[in-house]
Amino acid sequence: MIDFKVDELTHQDLGQMQMYVNYYDRYEIVEGEDPTIGILMCKQSDEALVELTLPKDANIYAREYKLYLPDKKLLQEKLRQWLEGSGTSVSE
Repeated sequence: MIDFKVDELTHQDLGQMQMYVNYYDRYEIVEGEDPTIGILMCKQSDEALVELTLPKDANIYAREYKLYLPDKKLLQEKLRQWLEGSGTSVSE
């Protein structure tokens, strides 16, 4: 699930996403599927707020968005770094 917010992140936004993820995992997920991931894209994020609001095992991530896209090569490199950091294999 992805939710775009036009303002800075609030604990209400995190709670709302947690509710959506919990609902989907309890009532909609099909056997064999991985747990639902919640992504909040917001104008301004606060890591301390995220850490204090969500449980440690929450599968919810909050990130700031930019109003422009970086150069394609830079974007590809950042994606590659993120995938390698998460343990996901990267192939061309």
